[in-house]
Amino acid sequence: MSMARDPRLRSVPWRDLLRLSITERIYELLLSLPWLLATLYLLHRQWYVPALVSSFFFFLTGLRQVHNACHTMLGVPRWACDLVLFVLSLLMLSAMHAVQVTHLHHHRHCLDDKDIEGATAKLSGWQALLWGPMHPLRLHYWGFRLGSRSKRCWIVAELLAMATLGLCAFFVLDSLALRAFLLIMAVGECGTGFFAVWSVHHGCDQKEIARTQHGWFKNFVSYSMFYHLEHHLFPQVPTCHLPELAKRIDEVSPTIRAKDVF
Repeated sequence: MSMARDPRLRSVPWRDLLRLSITERIYELLLSLPWLLATLYLLHRQWYVPALVSSFFFFLTGLRQVHNACHTMLGVPRWACDLVLFVLSLLMLSAMHAVQVTHLHHHRHCLDDKDIEGATAKLSGWQALLWGPMHPLRLHYWGFRLGSRSKRCWIVAELLAMATLGLCAFFVLDSLALRAFLLIMAVGECGTGFFAVWSVHHGCDQKEIARTQHGWFKNFVSYSMFYHLEHHLFPQVPTCHLPELAKRIDEVSPTIRAKDVF
């Protein structure tokens, strides 16, 4: 039986976790901004090692914002989530509405033969890394094919905006920091198949659908992004409330322990 259908897990109270306070909404909307500013400043000063660390956390927090926006879990209207996805498309060099289409499709077909996003999880670790550049290209292709007319318009707009930014950065603006930032983001996108998919789904199947992460420190430094089983079980719960959800799951079904991400 799939863990998602386990009656013990279905009895976990979760609806009170859907609502975000005003403070939580502001936090989620501004989460990646300090890391973005720090990265651009460090690149401008040509302090590349700390800039790489800062850019990693910008990318991580950006993924959290994208993920919550894909599920409209930012505590703001749907049109505002669309704008968040558009802005992060420019900053992270990926058409995030294509990611949204394939991610919601992933939830409907988690690890089955139709799962576009989750296909990387069926590879070995080194294969997932080598497959890296193909993963975002595949998401864009299928996101456009599977998306509605509205989603396709967003995807085209995001791709055009990304192309314009890239042309300006490399042929118009004299900014080494911006060029370096865009190159780092491009490399980051090539790693999403491994870090955002393989890491949380490898060794799983349609019964044990995802991994999770126990330990407060690991979840602190990963911004709670590895509570992935909890997310699949209750996809409407915002990321900031997943630690509380994990506690409730452990209380209701302490014998059910998913595999750790790391």
